[in-house]
Amino acid sequence: MTWLDEFDGRLAELDAAHLTRKRRVVVPEAGARMTVDGRSMLAFCSNDYLGLAGHPALKSAVHEAVETYGVGAGSSPMVSGYSAANALLESELAAFVQLPRALYFYAGFATNASIVPALVGAGDAIFSDALNHACLIDGSRLSKAAIHRFDHADLAALDAQLAAEPARRKLILSDAVFSMDGDVADIPALLALAERHDALLLLDDAHGFGLLGPQGRGAVAAVGLTGAQASPRVLYMATLGKALGVAGAFVAGPERLVEWLLQKTRSYTYATAAPALLAEALRAALRVVGSAEGDERRAHLERLIARLRDGLSPGADAAVDAAGWRLMESATAIQPLVIGDNASSLRVMAGLQDAGLWVPAIRPPTVPAGTARLRIALSAAHQADEVDTLVRALRTLARA
Repeated sequence: MTWLDEFDGRLAELDAAHLTRKRRVVVPEAGARMTVDGRSMLAFCSNDYLGLAGHPALKSAVHEAVETYGVGAGSSPMVSGYSAANALLESELAAFVQLPRALYFYAGFATNASIVPALVGAGDAIFSDALNHACLIDGSRLSKAAIHRFDHADLAALDAQLAAEPARRKLILSDAVFSMDGDVADIPALLALAERHDALLLLDDAHGFGLLGPQGRGAVAAVGLTGAQASPRVLYMATLGKALGVAGAFVAGPERLVEWLLQKTRSYTYATAAPALLAEALRAALRVVGSAEGDERRAHLERLIARLRDGLSPGADAAVDAAGWRLMESATAIQPLVIGDNASSLRVMAGLQDAGLWVPAIRPPTVPAGTARLRIALSAAHQADEVDTLVRALRTLARA
């Protein structure tokens, strides 16, 4: 018997534990609706938080870019893939987040998985929040640095770990907005610890960029640590496929740190660059995000968040409370409703699907065991009555 035969049994174990994942074929519709496996559904699963993925300005930018640049980038940015569009996007991203310099990558996961080992290595030390995204975890493992994991948002524990670690080079890693809980990191406190212990702080603002801070400039801008107040100890990373509605990521920060990443990040040096047509779409998205239209979209989203929380928070509905479901504390577009066990979360998801609503059930290892949940993602593309529809459907399922 070959070890390859074990995969049948291992797949069966996943299925028995209700951990099998299934892809679905989707086609976008108007607003927040999608055709899912051939059926039109109201979706609460997309990270397109501002509803920009189908925005006319972005579509127009892509059409124009195709005529100028074609479709593919051709090569790595270090060879021939650094287009004029990509160069302009980097300068505009840096100006938007009010940090000295930005570096544009083709994908978010690859960015974090590669910049962490570019910053630290064997003999160095990493300090990582327990709920950080998988890309930061994988980047830490690739670095070969010593990894210290501290309980989520436990800054006293982080302080003690930093004090006890003799390594000269120390790197603190944290999501700015945590992708499965929706809470926001205490960035000023993290920076204070970085300064106290001579550490570098890398923040992943995938779910805050475009939404938090003035004009959506991000979580660091929201706490006033940009422009003249920018810290030489902070590297700011954000993705471009969520609130900006396109794809890719960037890292921004001090000139010397970004230059180092340009020289040493393997996913930048050895991967084909993002096509110029995406860079032009992102430039258009930045203009929308920073405009009065962007302000209104964020304000609309905030109203939807409040509406959902009014309908599902503890005490709002006796049946939801009796079912033991718990809406986690979050002021962001990520609104997690903890169900508990894997099978129950899948049953609730299936019940919503029967009602024409697509809300994904998130299970371990993405979240801790016993905290399987519905990850309700709100978007400016939603309307108030659609949020009400979701709330009513959940209350009905809770009573059942």
